[in-house]
Amino acid sequence: QVQLVESGGGLVQAGGSLRLSCAASGRTFSNSAMAWFRQAPGKEREFVAAVDWNGRSTYYTDSVKGRFAISRDNAKNTVYLQMNSLKPEDTAVYYCAASPLTYYRNREADFGSWGQGTQVTVSS
Repeated sequence: QVQLVESGGGLVQAGGSLRLSCAASGRTFSNSAMAWFRQAPGKEREFVAAVDWNGRSTYYTDSVKGRFAISRDNAKNTVYLQMNSLKPEDTAVYYCAASPLTYYRNREADFGSWGQGTQVTVSS
């Protein structure tokens, strides 16, 4: 099991940037595909981005392509989500998730470890 703690959320104006971090503990982090999900008020949690175990391949939902970038540093047991050109519709609680699998996943059921979430609010 991997324990995850997110940080970096906050309030930002539309067009601004934020960088989320997810610190992981546990021996299996470097073998785990990692992802970010988000849940807006009144909506279901949705996939945002994922990175394979070695950081070489990344995947994004269409609405964030070209604006968000996921990366990882296995030496620091940390995964990041750089969010640029933020829009009010990006407002949500963002969750970091770890999969027991090594390659790309975008279904919640494929992730066994979750962080507590960090709030991102984008004002218009």
